[in-house]
Amino acid sequence: MLQWPQRPLRGVGLLSIPYALAEGGWLSLVLLLLVAIVCCYTGQLLRTCMGASPDVRGYPDIGALAFGAKGRFAVSAFMYAELYLVAIGFLILEGDNLDKLFPGTSLSLGGVLVLSGKHLFIVLVSIFILPTTWLRNLGVLAYVSASGVLASVVLVFCVLWAAVVDGVGFQGKGTMLNVSGLPTALGLYTFCYCGHAIFPTLCNSMKEKDKFSKVLVICFVACTLNYGSMAILGYLMYGDDVESQVTLNLPEGKLSSKLAIYTALINPFSKYALMVTPVATAVEEKLLAGNKRSLNMLIR
Repeated sequence: MLQWPQRPLRGVGLLSIPYALAEGGWLSLVLLLLVAIVCCYTGQLLRTCMGASPDVRGYPDIGALAFGAKGRFAVSAFMYAELYLVAIGFLILEGDNLDKLFPGTSLSLGGVLVLSGKHLFIVLVSIFILPTTWLRNLGVLAYVSASGVLASVVLVFCVLWAAVVDGVGFQGKGTMLNVSGLPTALGLYTFCYCGHAIFPTLCNSMKEKDKFSKVLVICFVACTLNYGSMAILGYLMYGDDVESQVTLNLPEGKLSSKLAIYTALINPFSKYALMVTPVATAVEEKLLAGNKRSLNMLIR
C-alpha cells in the first residue's frame, strides 16, 4: 500500500535532483523540504475535499462541486490531457534511452514496413507495457509499482557505489547559494512531487481510505529522504559539473553505471499504468463499457 503514492512521486526527477541542487546551491535544499511540505499539505487538502461528499471521487467531481458543470469539464480536460501527455512522454523517454543503449537497431516487417531506432523501441515498449494497463485492480498493480520503488533505491546505491568503490570520490565542493539558479531548482524540485493527478485514483482503490492521510505523510517523508540522498551524493561527487541527469556523469564501462542506466529504464514501466488508468476509466464510463472486458482492453 505504501508504494502507491511513492510511485508517481519517485521517478525521472530522481536523476535530475543533483543538477537542481547544483543550480540553486546547498541552501536550496531548504526549498526541497518546503516543496515537499506544501505538496504533502495540498494532498491532505485533496483528501478533505473528497471527504466533503460521498459523490466526490476525483478532480472532476471537485470541479463540479465548486463551479458546476463548466468546472467539471475544465478540470477533466486539463487533468486527462496532462496524464495522457505524461504517458506519451514516458514512451518517448524509453525509446530515446533504448536507442542510445542499442544504436542502429532495426526491424523489417515483410519488407513493407521498416522500423528503426527510437520508433522501433517505442513500439516494442508499448507492446511490452500494454498488459499492465489491463489490471483494473490497483491492489495487483501495487506489485508492479513496487519494482519502481525498488529501482529508485537501487539508483541511489549505484551512485554511492560509483563514488566509494569505483573511485569517483567526493571532490565536488559546490556553492552555498546561487540566486540566479533558484527558479530552475524550484521547478525541478516541484517536478519531483507532481503526483497529485492520480492521488484520487489511489485513494479510491484503498480498502481503508481513512488511512490515506497517514500513508501520504509516510510516503512524502520516504521520497524526500530518497531525493535528498541522491541530491547530496551527486553534488558532492561532481559539484557544479553535474549533468542534467546524474547517470551521464557516471564512469563508462563500470558495472554500477550500467546497472544505474538499466534501472532508470524501469521507472516509466512501473508508472505508466498509473497514469493511464484515470484516463481509461473516464472513457469507459462515457462509453458505458461496464464489465465488457474486451471493450475495456481495447480502450486501454
